[in-house]
Amino acid sequence: MAVDAQRLADFTDVIRDEVNVKEVDFTDDVAAHGRFEVVVNASVAGPRLGKDVQTAIRAVKAGEWTRTLDGRMVAGGLELLEGEYESKLVSRDPGATAELPSSSGLVLLDTTVTPELAAEGIARDLVRTVQQARREAGLDVSDHIALTIEGPGPAVAAFQTHERFVAAETLADGVTYGAVQNGFPGTVGDGIQVTVNLVRIGPDVALDDD
Repeated sequence: MAVDAQRLADFTDVIRDEVNVKEVDFTDDVAAHGRFEVVVNASVAGPRLGKDVQTAIRAVKAGEWTRTLDGRMVAGGLELLEGEYESKLVSRDPGATAELPSSSGLVLLDTTVTPELAAEGIARDLVRTVQQARREAGLDVSDHIALTIEGPGPAVAAFQTHERFVAAETLADGVTYGAVQNGFPGTVGDGIQVTVNLVRIGPDVALDDD
């Protein structure tokens, strides 16, 4: 969120990938999410304004300041010069926000975890579990596998929803669900326990932790 936020639109894909978010939206509507706060620097403004600096301070605290069309700061009828005040953009909801350099804008994160996002997170956790199992089994990075997954119903549902993603990331040519003997344990989501078994494709050699 910034006054000229749309100039970043060409970098949407880069931003999304670098910070690992699902969507990136830009808005110029600063008032909807933040407000500008002004603080008078009395030690700088005082020598020029004299006792009138208190008038400016009171006006700023009361929100009685404006910025003219040509960019001048006026508080209580007094013009404040550069260095005599600080202007800062602050969020109306300071929870998941960060200020851009020079108070030029705000970054706001929507941290709501929807069921769809939760399922995707569980699937990504499964990928990490399988990748760890591959490393412990000494598989080559190019080895394809048959993958069997054991876990509770909600986790299996998430795996099935994102099965193509899991298969592509782990080089699994086949994915099945059921009881696993002597497999590799892992944790997905919020402490959900799963077990995976890998069979390397070509020869069919079962890979487990025995």
